[in-house]
Amino acid sequence: MTWVEALGWLGAAMAITGSAMKTIIPLRCVGIATNGVSLTYASIMGLYPSMTVNLILLPLNAYRLYQMLRLIKKVKNASNSDLSMDWLKPFMTRRAVKTGDILFGRGDVANCMFYTLSGRYRLRELNIELLQGQVVGEMGFMSPENKRTQTLECLEGGEVLSISYDELRQLYFQNPEFGFYFLRLTSERLFNNMRKLENEIETLKEQTAATSARQAVSA
Repeated sequence: MTWVEALGWLGAAMAITGSAMKTIIPLRCVGIATNGVSLTYASIMGLYPSMTVNLILLPLNAYRLYQMLRLIKKVKNASNSDLSMDWLKPFMTRRAVKTGDILFGRGDVANCMFYTLSGRYRLRELNIELLQGQVVGEMGFMSPENKRTQTLECLEGGEVLSISYDELRQLYFQNPEFGFYFLRLTSERLFNNMRKLENEIETLKEQTAATSARQAVSA
């Protein structure tokens, strides 16, 4: 066996190894190495189709690895900072929403969360209007049955970003610190909703007391 043949077999073995990888970062690293070895072998042997494929895959794998490493770095920083989700935008899908659209309904199976870019939205049961730049739908991820606890309707057309729970799970497995970040996010939303409900209850109590007082004076 010549060293050129050995190089070809090495590329084949690395391709098989990469396919067996369970996590993204090792897979991309092995993929980059495989592309380099395969590109060298294809160049020596004059295998132009293989050269073309690896010339495309090499920068693609490198870019995806860069994206994931950048994401992990931002997640680490975010876990000790505010609850901005801007770092997640490149991994989300843009979607246009029209007035009257229901993004999800109470009791629906939850499979993704949203980030509001533009437009106006309301959580119907809580009567809470969402501002631009807010995350919504993450509570379904924490629900035991993955069911929606609210109905989200569009009051004014705009755009949202979405990311599936499967992708969120991948982020968690790639970097467990993301789990702590997500827990902070959901806890913050839960406590905010509780405070809003408490304020509404206090307002209702005050209104009821004022009404009772007026009725007593009238009597």
